[in-house]
Amino acid sequence: MLLLISPINTQEAREAINGGADIIDVKNPKEGSLGANFPWVIKNIREITPKNMQVSATLGDVPYKPGTVSLAAAGAVVSGADYIKVGLYGTKNYSEALEVMENVVKTANLYNSDAIVVASGYADAHRVGAIDPMEIPKVAADSGSDLAMVDTAVKDGKTLFDYMDQDAISQFTGQAHDYGLKSALAGSVTQEQLPLLAELGCDVAGIRGAACIGGDRNSGSIHHEAVARLKQMVESF
Repeated sequence: MLLLISPINTQEAREAINGGADIIDVKNPKEGSLGANFPWVIKNIREITPKNMQVSATLGDVPYKPGTVSLAAAGAVVSGADYIKVGLYGTKNYSEALEVMENVVKTANLYNSDAIVVASGYADAHRVGAIDPMEIPKVAADSGSDLAMVDTAVKDGKTLFDYMDQDAISQFTGQAHDYGLKSALAGSVTQEQLPLLAELGCDVAGIRGAACIGGDRNSGSIHHEAVARLKQMVESF
């Protein structure tokens, strides 16, 4: 299982790098669960990140506007992101989500055929009117994406496990693997929940809050010691 840590700036990125994160995931929590950061922030973080460490960029909690999202994808790839992560927030069903992701994949391949595209749904999709998270593996597979992910849309202290039980999460990861994809799980995941994620078939664990001082994704700041503890735990699985 890989450890994905989500910094918001170069200072936090250095902490994540020094702590041994596998993937540096550039995001902006001020704009939502998968809020997009600025192109120059992605570029600067890519420049300070070792070449053997991958950089991810979130495109935002995106609307059902395939053209807009595709243009954002181009910006992320050109800025140096290896992973292009799309939060399918404004897509209400399979067909809308598929249309967005097909165009993101096409855009990513246009600029970098090695780019890794992530289709992300939300465990609490019912709270925001988004596509059912259990449809995300099929959306990812049919669009040509590389990873199927689930996160939480509303960050109010509840975690992934408040909305999906172990059977549902196992079904999600199993479907992703059956399609030949990797699975990614996030959603205010705690350090104590990491062993369970690994047990349920998670390939990439997405973390911010648990890597921050005080454990708060919004008011806290990522610290290398917290990242190192998480990395040591992941390596022990």
